[in-house]
Amino acid sequence: MTKYTYTEKKDTRSGFGAGLLEAGKRNPKVVALCADLVGSLKMQDFINAFPERFVQVGIAEANMIGIAAGMTIGGQIPFTGTFANFSTGRVYDQIRQSVAYSDKNVKICASHAGLTLGEDGATHQILEDLGMMKMLPGMTVINPCDYNQTKAATIAIAEHHGPVYLRFGRPVVPIFTPADQVFEIGKAWMVSEGTDVTIIATGHLVWEAIQACEKLEAMGISAEVINIHTIKPLDEEAILKSVSKTRCVVTAEEHNRLGGLGDSVAQVLVKNLPVPQEYVAVNDSFGESGTPEQLMEKYKLNAPAIVAAAQKAIQRKG
Repeated sequence: MTKYTYTEKKDTRSGFGAGLLEAGKRNPKVVALCADLVGSLKMQDFINAFPERFVQVGIAEANMIGIAAGMTIGGQIPFTGTFANFSTGRVYDQIRQSVAYSDKNVKICASHAGLTLGEDGATHQILEDLGMMKMLPGMTVINPCDYNQTKAATIAIAEHHGPVYLRFGRPVVPIFTPADQVFEIGKAWMVSEGTDVTIIATGHLVWEAIQACEKLEAMGISAEVINIHTIKPLDEEAILKSVSKTRCVVTAEEHNRLGGLGDSVAQVLVKNLPVPQEYVAVNDSFGESGTPEQLMEKYKLNAPAIVAAAQKAIQRKG
């Protein structure tokens, strides 16, 4: 297996802030809007550099989506920023009608996603957003795994024409992907090759999958780890190539097991290559208040849970 180490931890939302600034430098049509959460979305560097290209909408998320959709008509490339719960659940109608239905070039950028939002609790820990957004026709859905990949993804979506949902988080996590990477929308990243089980992970669970891979190796199990940073369009070719070799799969995500990455992978497999699949995800429930570490442990979204799921998947394939 490929070994990964890290020397620094950073939050993925800071990767978004760095990427937004770089995208703004590269393209004068990039503009930013925020719903009163500039600090949380790490937008201040962009504002300092391009004050005339920023709109503070205030606590009016639906208006923010409508304004962003309108700005695309004039050729601007708007990046909207607020918490994931407010970026999707609060404004789903506006996104569906004003952005997705009319194919507007809006980049919906969502921080504080999933359980790792932590102490703010269930009202803010949206676990349905990937499913909601991937169901919208024409919507690209991206969930990067660390600071560097989030920065690269932010730069990449500025060059992609069409609506995009970019999901990232609050906690500091290891930086283990290259700083100079080129982010390819819809192209999976092979993290580590193996032969006994495929582990397909996204977002914060990619690092946990890497840790699980090391634990499995110590047990004599060869795991293949794939980072699916783009939930839609899904890299079906990479999934099928891996699973045709291992004949079983584990999907790992900081999301409800209903409607997320696991469901997307299952749809690919049931049509092409039915094999045992195990889910590491929140099992159809809301979250609660606690530290990110406490919540990831309680809801079984960590390396030990991935190890257990891999062992079960291997046992099921016989």
